[in-house]
Amino acid sequence: MSALIEIEDLRKVYQMGTEQVEALKSVSLKIQKNEFVALMGPSGSGKSTLMNLLGCLDTPTKGNYLLNNKQVSLMFDGELAEIRNKEIGFVFQTFNLLPRLSALENVALPLVYSGDSKKKREEKALRALDMVNLSDRVYHKPNELSGGQRQRVAIARALVNNPSIILADEPTGNLDTKTSVEIMRIFEEIHQLGNTVILVTHEPDIAQHAHRIIRLRDGLIESDEANLEIINASNENHRYNNN
Repeated sequence: MSALIEIEDLRKVYQMGTEQVEALKSVSLKIQKNEFVALMGPSGSGKSTLMNLLGCLDTPTKGNYLLNNKQVSLMFDGELAEIRNKEIGFVFQTFNLLPRLSALENVALPLVYSGDSKKKREEKALRALDMVNLSDRVYHKPNELSGGQRQRVAIARALVNNPSIILADEPTGNLDTKTSVEIMRIFEEIHQLGNTVILVTHEPDIAQHAHRIIRLRDGLIESDEANLEIINASNENHRYNNN
């Protein structure tokens, strides 16, 4: 079975004046469907660059990137925008919600170009908000919501198109510990429903929720390890629930 994500010798060089900065030197990895992966690394390690490339927000200087068997590393801006809209749901540290729109309207935004009627878009948005337990806040605007609720709206927006990948960039960075645990529980539930989750974080306790932890340093993969503790716990829960 082919991987959902397959990258080979991926490199990214930025031109900073007369100097070239090699942000990503040579990265190769595969991510299967329904994996829960954490990307970790210090500032300057290349994790944000890798996230931008995986999310089709940027293009590599060199190397191949296959997403769902589509060669995206050679695509133009319009093609990348279509891939982002259909294949990837983004969750950001700063939520990126439009302040004048309700939770329902924010979640429905990615569906504007889907061809669906307004009624259909709202139905899908309501289902996504229900998935993150926000059915009672659908008409609230961002300034009427707590930080955790705003992040749940952002997660619902990421889910509304039923994407192949949920890509979360420091999703708990602006949240307190208790709210962070609640948000990570939602990501675990999303993963259990069959989604592929890729989480970018510098926080070890947040990364421990993932089933696989990839650490980057100086533009290279330093380690790529299965998180056996969480995998074993997940398997135990699965056996318990099926008995």
